Amino acid sequence: MSQVFNDFLVKWHKVVEDSDNNILDELLHDDMIFYSPVVHTPQRGKFITKMYLMGAGESLKDEFKYQKKIIDGLHGVLEFSCMIDDISVEGVDIIELNEDGKVINFKVMVRPLKAVHKIHERMGEMLEKLKGK
Repeated sequence: MSQVFNDFLVKWHKVVEDSDNNILDELLHDDMIFYSPVVHTPQRGKFITKMYLMGAGESLKDEFKYQKKIIDGLHGVLEFSCMIDDISVEGVDIIELNEDGKVINFKVMVRPLKAVHKIHERMGEMLEKLKGK
């Protein structure tokens, strides 16, 4: 595993495990692209990506656990599982970093379809709450 990706993972796990969203500011590149499983167009920029990741952190927190990781240089795939209500969710975060260790591409893929629908519902609720803050 590259040292750059390893350093990123230490900080990323702190975001996930401690809900420390302030770390996202140092991890995300200003011009990054985020691909959500519930939005058909790529989202561009640090601000909107941070909102989505914060919403996902709240929506997917029940029994959230990373199961596996595959790292190749500045590219990584992190497989996760969690529960939403009575739905078992499985997914992957596909992450690309630049040489400074900042995320330039972040893609989330989720299964099964029931989970995608539930995430869409929860994310909508969470994004509305975050907009109100």
